[in-house]
Amino acid sequence: MARLLLVLFKRFIGKHGHRKGGRSEDVLRPEDAAKSDGFSADSVEEQVLRIQQGDTELQERFLAKYRPFVAKVASRFAKRYIDPAVDDEFSIAYQAFHEAVMNFSESSGTSFFHFAETVMRRRLIDYARKEMKHRAHIPYSAFDTEDDENNVINPVETKHAVERYSEAVAARERRLEIAEISEVLKEFGISFEDLAEASPKHVDSRIMLMEIGRALGEDEALMSVLLSKKMLPIKELLDKVGVSRKTLERNRKYLIAIALIHSGSYPYLQDYLRPAIPHRDAKEAGIRA
Repeated sequence: MARLLLVLFKRFIGKHGHRKGGRSEDVLRPEDAAKSDGFSADSVEEQVLRIQQGDTELQERFLAKYRPFVAKVASRFAKRYIDPAVDDEFSIAYQAFHEAVMNFSESSGTSFFHFAETVMRRRLIDYARKEMKHRAHIPYSAFDTEDDENNVINPVETKHAVERYSEAVAARERRLEIAEISEVLKEFGISFEDLAEASPKHVDSRIMLMEIGRALGEDEALMSVLLSKKMLPIKELLDKVGVSRKTLERNRKYLIAIALIHSGSYPYLQDYLRPAIPHRDAKEAGIRA
């Protein structure tokens, strides 16, 4: 049953869809891309240009701000959690991100984050190839060590075991979250089967609705109305978004589900949603503050 719910959830968010231009829709965005930069009114591209022109103070803050983005790219590449404090993959990706900052040009016709992700992935691919070539000539037994009680320990095998355990824990937690949100949705008369059918087929429409659902989930006043009345606060939501009442009504179930996931304690499901929504500022998404 849990596996079926996961399949339906992926259909709901369009996990296997494609964006215009042939790029996979499973595109990573920075953790805080939809937020204000907090230290500059300039666009990201303008900040990068200032860094290239010698603004070292901005460079330090910029690199620090987007460490979570770098870690996310590295983790998704490695298909496991990358710890910035210990994993080489983070160092490789972080250096590549810095390289992207210094070499980005708006004349390339792409966004900075798309360019940076491409550079990071290329460097990680180079690193992975070198590691595979190196390991091919070194048997696991070469890494054997002994503890204080003369027990043989192989750190490579131990690391792999930890990785498998982490993946198993993540899979279990994800199943639990899906089961939990499924029960919450029942209170609104919504099932995952409904959501799979309600998912917009057009990528731009799905992205727009996800932005609206996230805006709803982050608005405490609107969520209070939603949770108390078990109804989408259409009238209040119309004041925040640039879409018609008909659009909100037609996508009621979809918007409610997105809002509930964003406002609840569902870190794994929220992680699924993040790559599905590329970076767009609130104005571009049609959302008013």
